Amino acid sequence: MRIFNFSAGPAALPTAVLEQVQAELLDWHGTGMGIMEMSHRGKDFTRVAQEAEADLRSLMGIPSNYKVLFLQGGATQQFSQIPMNLLDGRSADYIVTGSWSKKAYKEAQRIGAVRLAGSTEASNFTRLPGADELSFDPAAAYLHVCTNETIHGVEMFDLDGLPADVPLVADMSSHILSRPMDVSRYGLIYAGAQKNIGPAGLVIVIVREDLLGKAMPITPGVMDYAVMAANDSMLNTPPTFGIYLAGLIFKHLLALGGLDAVEARNRAKAELLYSTIDQSGGFYRNPVAVECRSLMNVPFTLADAALDADFLAACQDARLSGLKGHKSVGGMRASIYNAMGIEGVQALVALMQDFARRKG
Repeated sequence: MRIFNFSAGPAALPTAVLEQVQAELLDWHGTGMGIMEMSHRGKDFTRVAQEAEADLRSLMGIPSNYKVLFLQGGATQQFSQIPMNLLDGRSADYIVTGSWSKKAYKEAQRIGAVRLAGSTEASNFTRLPGADELSFDPAAAYLHVCTNETIHGVEMFDLDGLPADVPLVADMSSHILSRPMDVSRYGLIYAGAQKNIGPAGLVIVIVREDLLGKAMPITPGVMDYAVMAANDSMLNTPPTFGIYLAGLIFKHLLALGGLDAVEARNRAKAELLYSTIDQSGGFYRNPVAVECRSLMNVPFTLADAALDADFLAACQDARLSGLKGHKSVGGMRASIYNAMGIEGVQALVALMQDFARRKG
């Protein structure tokens, strides 16, 4: 019996997709071998990769003047790879709204000139910065943001107030494919796969073509977006299993009705969980400003931290896993990515309400 997995990542994957993987693991489509065993340059895997890209383009409405790269590694590697490819001898702006954008800013400082355009660290990353807290360089090579902070549960729902004439670079690792996004508003989007896309070890980069070809001379070919784009992400052996599984996830989301339908499901889950927290009389608390509460990552604390261990033990008994908060912030965190059904959130809410009645 499968548990309800609220882990922030690697995260739950749709059961139907995993069952398909299981059925195809030893023999993919009558080839007599599994997807992990076949040549990445053969016609069978080439078709898998091409379909994955086409389905992702369809899901996200990716314009034709953007390249889609399926790369090895994770989003953290992109913290360095982005400035190596995009700085172009200039400076870049960074907005810091949580742990991941803070790490991206720190790593970029190793590569070249970057500046802090705004930060909410003084508010413990519980909100997004106001317009009066932001200062932009109009000549910046790019502006970097993290549109969903996995640890702190802060999500950016609109881009109001951000400059339209500076390429916007966004870490979307923990909410890509959770709702429709206007890709044309971004110069580059990147996302580690292990939340809403597939297994760890795959990272997707969506980059506007005019930003290619600016890599620093020291940039290795395998880390040069232009080189990888020219080789269809296959300069070296790509993460074939990750691409295959991602492709199945894309088809699964299309079958659900696309990202409009996915967003409706995600909002229903988030509203149920946030309302339970808000209506608990203070027994549970979410610290994030209401207007920027994440649909994917819901951190919360108990009024009495001495009850944390008992709460987590009750969750474990109820087969609700992965709810311990990140070590940097403590408390609890429920990550309710696409693969988490409403029934999982209902089970968590029922436990929370029962625990509050017994311990409150």
